[in-house]
Amino acid sequence: MTSQTQTPAANRAAGRTDAPRPILALGGLANALPPHVWFCVSAVFHYLGPAFAVLLFAQVGVLGMAWLRIATAALIFAPLTRPWRVFARADRAQRLLLLAFGACLAVMNCSFYLALDRLPISLVAAIEFVGTIGVALVGLRSPRNFAALAVAVIGTLLLIDVKWSSDPAGLFWAFLNGALFVGYIVIGHRIAQTGIGIAGLGTAMAVAFLIVLPIGFGEALPAFSSPQLLIAAIGLGVCSSVIPYICDQFAMVRLPRASFALMLSLLPLTATLIGVIVLRQVPSVSDCTGIALVIAGVAMHRPGAV
Repeated sequence: MTSQTQTPAANRAAGRTDAPRPILALGGLANALPPHVWFCVSAVFHYLGPAFAVLLFAQVGVLGMAWLRIATAALIFAPLTRPWRVFARADRAQRLLLLAFGACLAVMNCSFYLALDRLPISLVAAIEFVGTIGVALVGLRSPRNFAALAVAVIGTLLLIDVKWSSDPAGLFWAFLNGALFVGYIVIGHRIAQTGIGIAGLGTAMAVAFLIVLPIGFGEALPAFSSPQLLIAAIGLGVCSSVIPYICDQFAMVRLPRASFALMLSLLPLTATLIGVIVLRQVPSVSDCTGIALVIAGVAMHRPGAV
């Protein structure tokens, strides 16, 4: 299959036209569904995997789970994207972009799990969204979208509802994760738009693996002596990093960055619902009000106005 049989968005999502066939096939899926569908799939898996990972923190350490998550994704992407070839063929600017994306993924995933070990998943998700407000504001061009963002922000603030002195360390990791999540959006969107696409994502994941290799390997060792635990960890890696990151690329290649950033206000909603189902973290009335406002803000938003 050559680039002539792919749409521009599909080519950008897949990466180079000489990418392996599995990547070209993935790129062909980019236009199969509206970008909002890909985003919703990503939003669900973005927290579904980590929610189950919390249940494994007792058997495998927090950083061990982060290591297994990144290692699984890197090993799955490697034969599909051939990161060594992507990096060798990239120009200097693209290499710097890939290195920055890989470093961002590595530190973001570690800080995310360190935050989840101390705070409710809905709170971590709400703090993640706070960092994206600035990204959304940069591209907003209509009063309707400003109003949509304002409603979503109010809902997020209700979801946060935290005493700042309750767990300073947990809040530190949560806000570090939120700041790096902004980097993930900005760099990831740039990669999607420059044509590196899924191949670039696989290369960045390989870089992330090299960075976390000495950090969480010791805590991950117990998983290698338990086949069931290892299979569970691999499954969580697929749910946490492979599925959502690919879906993000499919969405980013067709959505303006500001629109994508505003739609991220759905994250506190999905995190809260998954927290209830998986972790039995039942939201309060205030949380439910915040969720409703977040949904209203996303519904008000119009990407075409950005």
